[in-house]
Amino acid sequence: MLSSSICSQCLSQWEISEFKTKYSQLTVHSAVLYTPVAAKIILAAKESGSSVADQLLIQVIIGQIRKTTLDLNRIRLVPIPSSKRSVRSRGRNFMIDIVRQITQQTGIPMLDCLDLTGKTRDQSGLNRRQRLQNMQGALSIKSVARGELLLVDDVITTGATLKEAARALNSQGIHAQISAITACVAQPLR
Repeated sequence: MLSSSICSQCLSQWEISEFKTKYSQLTVHSAVLYTPVAAKIILAAKESGSSVADQLLIQVIIGQIRKTTLDLNRIRLVPIPSSKRSVRSRGRNFMIDIVRQITQQTGIPMLDCLDLTGKTRDQSGLNRRQRLQNMQGALSIKSVARGELLLVDDVITTGATLKEAARALNSQGIHAQISAITACVAQPLR
């Protein structure tokens, strides 16, 4: 695991590009290929609270937001929430904190409207089918979400979380325009 500083070798392997993935009617924009180094940087941000790793994620997500064709004056950033267990162990709701910082830097409003209400397992060891089952019905809406919504997460590996988030957002009967941004993308989706 990386400490709060990230070695120069890892930084040199944090290669920013542009990936556009279509998954379950979502267009997902990502900046970095999910490699072992990218996984370490995400873990450093997520589990160790590394501000350097946080900033790497924030900057690539902001870069992808600016590259989209979305009207930046109309979108709302919707973070994927962490489980209560993860919030307790990390001391923060990871993506909500990341998106809050993105909002401060860009002025694009955050809409914290999703709630993880279902009981889920840690997805890191699950295959695609298991992840889809694990996330099925796990998210709900805690406030009205309308307009152009941009889901924000750290990585898309199977798409199960983003698919569930889109389902939850559209469950209120108002079909919002939804896209997604992730810092990293697994290629191919597992």
